[in-house]
Amino acid sequence: MFSKFTSILQHAVEALAPSLPLQEDFVYHWKAITHYYIETSDDKAPVTDTNIPSHLEQMLDILVQEENERESGETGPCMEYLLHHKILETLYTLGKADCPPGMKQQVLAFYTKLLGRIRQPLLPHINVHRPVQKLIRLCGEVLATPTENEEIQFLCIVCAKLKQDPYLVNFFLESKLKAMAFQGSASVITEDMIKDQESLPTDTGQPGQPEEMPGAARAERMEKEDELPQQADDLSFSLDELNVTSPPESSTACPNQDYNLVNSLLNLTKSPDGRIAVKACEGLMLLVSLPEPAAAKCLTQSTCLCELLTDRLATLYKALPQSLDPLDIETVEAINWGLDSYSHKEDASAFPGKRALISFLSWFDYCDQLIKEAQKTTAVAMAKAVRERFFIDVMEPQLMQTSEIGILTSTALLHRIVRQVTSDVLLQELVYFILGEHREPETLTDINRHPLRHRLIEHCDHISDEISIMTLRMFEHLLQKPNEHILYNLVLRNLEERNYMEYKPLCQEDKDVVENGQIAGAVDLEEDPLFTDLSPDNTLSAQEWLSASPPVSPEHPKNDGKTEVHKIVNSFLCLVPDEAKSSYHVEGTGYDTYLRDAHRQFRDYCVICLRWEWPGSPRPLEKCNLEASFFEGHFLKVLFERMGRILDQPYDVNLQVTSVLSKLSLFPHPHIHEYLLDPYVNLASGCKSLFSVIVRVVGDLMVRIQRIPDFTPKLLLVRKRLLGLEPEGPIIDHMTLLEGVIVLEEFCKELAAIAFVKYHASATP
Repeated sequence: MFSKFTSILQHAVEALAPSLPLQEDFVYHWKAITHYYIETSDDKAPVTDTNIPSHLEQMLDILVQEENERESGETGPCMEYLLHHKILETLYTLGKADCPPGMKQQVLAFYTKLLGRIRQPLLPHINVHRPVQKLIRLCGEVLATPTENEEIQFLCIVCAKLKQDPYLVNFFLESKLKAMAFQGSASVITEDMIKDQESLPTDTGQPGQPEEMPGAARAERMEKEDELPQQADDLSFSLDELNVTSPPESSTACPNQDYNLVNSLLNLTKSPDGRIAVKACEGLMLLVSLPEPAAAKCLTQSTCLCELLTDRLATLYKALPQSLDPLDIETVEAINWGLDSYSHKEDASAFPGKRALISFLSWFDYCDQLIKEAQKTTAVAMAKAVRERFFIDVMEPQLMQTSEIGILTSTALLHRIVRQVTSDVLLQELVYFILGEHREPETLTDINRHPLRHRLIEHCDHISDEISIMTLRMFEHLLQKPNEHILYNLVLRNLEERNYMEYKPLCQEDKDVVENGQIAGAVDLEEDPLFTDLSPDNTLSAQEWLSASPPVSPEHPKNDGKTEVHKIVNSFLCLVPDEAKSSYHVEGTGYDTYLRDAHRQFRDYCVICLRWEWPGSPRPLEKCNLEASFFEGHFLKVLFERMGRILDQPYDVNLQVTSVLSKLSLFPHPHIHEYLLDPYVNLASGCKSLFSVIVRVVGDLMVRIQRIPDFTPKLLLVRKRLLGLEPEGPIIDHMTLLEGVIVLEEFCKELAAIAFVKYHASATP
């Protein structure tokens, strides 16, 4: 109480006293602080009961006022005094000793405000960056301390300053020997130290010039020159008079103490206070983005950053329940790492494990964003660590297990990760984890070269429909990611040689079967009443179709001998016999809806694939090895097998299989278009294509239709039920078959639309 009264009285006196020159006023406040340590006999009283906080605030205000009164970049006498008399060094020592109690908070706040409010660059000065570096070491030593808030504010202002001038980070990269020497030194205060403030050797106080030599080497040289007198002045006196014992330096960080700013932030990310942890994560985000190569190397080789990211990912993943509903995993709200706040009581859609799931997805989002923002070297190192220490060590055993519940949950989590990842570097490592790095054509004997890839593709045809659907959904989203290796590994590497074709000139017999490229018995597109929506009034304009088409490469000119598009479209639309069609009985299920969807999706795929520089036309046959045996690859093999069973599979499975195949067909690569969308390709012996698989299904359908009485009315009723136009009623016989026929008809319309859109896009000059 008495101290507070004294403080109030002092403010009143200062207000009434005539104003002093700024430098005299500044020196007065600093001497008032130093005299406290000379005259005090009670070192147990908290700092808030003294005038120290008030004097520090006054010193800061004077420095700001002085800067505002001078021209930009000019250093005033008060700032010169602070630098020459090593005031920050002395304050650091007082803060480390926390004498009087609470002094550490005051020192941290002073440093933070000084760096934040002074516009001129201070960190290049040795008498600023050296005590700042030492104070950094004190941050994050112990979690949940009273100084934690001040610590994170101080660290974040340092990070912000480094973001403004990245070269300054070199001052904060210490050698291990110096860090160890500092840990062994004592931090002490005596009257001599305080008195020596006025008689210290004059330092130039000028900013360092790091461009003359590497910043780390320059900082080390300057510290060597000044280390002995500095230790004599600040660090080698006895504290017997005040009985203050300096706490030891933290030993919880990594053995390599080169980058203490990162280590302190890493410690604070573990704070039980969520706000502190988020601020620490923000600080790390700033540091990883610094372009300095030395900092990037130190960050990945001499700190625990990669270990922290991956260990926390692993811990949070293992904390998830063994069984989670895939729908819950898929639909849980979008996760933002900085907004990981969740109240179970306030959540009407809560489910067991939601808190743990949000925590995991939130941290994964942080890792993803950190890698996305990081300097390239740092990003690659962090992404590889995530792959090796989390994807392979933690996720792969879960995906390879035999328990159906475990497979379903782990696949749903992998699916969510695939959807959520945005960093190109992390996506690359995720793709290598799922598919492997192989790019040579597959053979039947080596499809198990990458066990996880093999297992996941096999799960597309699992005995459990839920597992099949979830795995197919994962691959569908994977195919939409902007990474060339995905499609090449799954499909393209097996189509490079075009050895699915049998190259021979047409004989007279073939010409009788195929007249002018038209399948015998097929109607011309313009004459078929089902294609009235292809009239000029119903089609989109040519410009609208072609706006997103990839350019034709000069070394791959347009192939004028390409099968006419109307014949290809007609081939797909006429595959399903009339007696098995039901869409023309229901309004709003016309071909035009697929045209518009196909154009929009194809435009999106062209944007994704533009930078991959795919050819505009197929590889010339004379450059292909047509003698090599053809294998479509494990992925297409499983998809074709599932497509072949479309009449005997559940409706949801069929929808997912056809969805993946339609996504593959949309890619603007000439070999994919030829193999999946050209019915007239002359297949080599023993080869199958998507069209040939559908032809076999239709042949089977024609036989089975004859055995089902009232087939067409039943088919129409099932379609109306699926569309919600008819209420659910009695179970209809052959429901799986009827639903399969409907999916088959819609899939053929979709393929026809994709072929039409792609042809017109490639026809653009």
